[in-house]
Amino acid sequence: MTVSNPPVYGEGDATLQAVGGLLGLQKLVETFYRIMENTPEFRPLFDMHPSNTALTIDKLVSFLSGWMGGEKLFSKKYGPTSLPQAHAHLIVTEKEKAMWLNCMAAALDELDYPDALKAYLLPQLAFPAERIRQVSAARHQ
Repeated sequence: MTVSNPPVYGEGDATLQAVGGLLGLQKLVETFYRIMENTPEFRPLFDMHPSNTALTIDKLVSFLSGWMGGEKLFSKKYGPTSLPQAHAHLIVTEKEKAMWLNCMAAALDELDYPDALKAYLLPQLAFPAERIRQVSAARHQ
């Protein structure tokens, strides 16, 4: 009998599967935006988004699907993307970056994801968030 090791986050679609596949990812993103809308400390982020929340949710689910090793839904639905350029019209400082990551942490906590997944995922999400902040800083000097 062979014992297989569990998948490692970041390999293949292990991260996507760890959040529950596309259905789990959809629930995570919906929870993320609900918390963002209804929590005063995160509300300024929500107000930076277009009024069509369903489209915003779909875009983040589509992006994260590919980013987490699953199907690259964003490019299929919306074409190529550059996260920093897509957010370049916004003023994103350390404050907004921290709010975004803290809101995602709150969503992960609410859905009771394992600590190991949160410990992996949040630092990984900090990389694109930092790049968005850098491009914003350069554009809005």
